[in-house]
This record gives sequence, C-alpha cells and structure tokens, in this order.
Amino acid sequence: MKALEGKIAVITGGSSGIGLATAKRFVEEGAQVVIIGRREKALQGAAALIGKNVTTVVGDVSRLDDLDRLYATVKEKHGHIDILFANAGAGTVAPLAAAT
Repeated sequence: MKALEGKIAVITGGSSGIGLATAKRFVEEGAQVVIIGRREKALQGAAALIGKNVTTVVGDVSRLDDLDRLYATVKEKHGHIDILFANAGAGTVAPLAAAT
C-alpha cells in the first residue's frame, strides 16, 4: 500500500515549482490531489504532467470568493480534506543587503 493511498490533498500554488513537485509526488504515493493556481494555462500543464488523480481550480488564495470555490469543489468531489499544503506565496526579489 502506498503512503497516501485514499488521502485527499489540497495544494495552493500547485501549478509550478515546489507545489507542482509535491502534487506529483502525492499522486505517486496514492493521493487524490486538488491544486489551485491563478493561471489556467499553467494549471492545465500541471495536470497534464501529473497525469491522473488531479483536479484543478483557477483562483487566487488571497480572494475569499476563490477560496469558497476551492472548498466547494473539494466538498463536491471528495467530501473532505486530509492534507492541506499552503504553498502559494508572493514576494519581491531584492539584494540580501536590502532585506530588513
């Protein structure tokens, strides 16, 4: 039996980087994964790369309406969440000396 067999995972920022790598690994370990991201084309690419057991939701986690839609999608398809990986984030790039 795989480590995440039968688990439902939600990953914010799941269309690229660490979020995408995590979603891919979770599916390999048996989970059903729901990923949310702001760019539909990137989400479609992520779903194609993952290949199976993935649901995408276009949205911005800083918007409550988008989070409500994410929740409704998870509830309708899976009924509950076992794992939540809050991976989405934003920031600015600056030289280390400029950081406070």
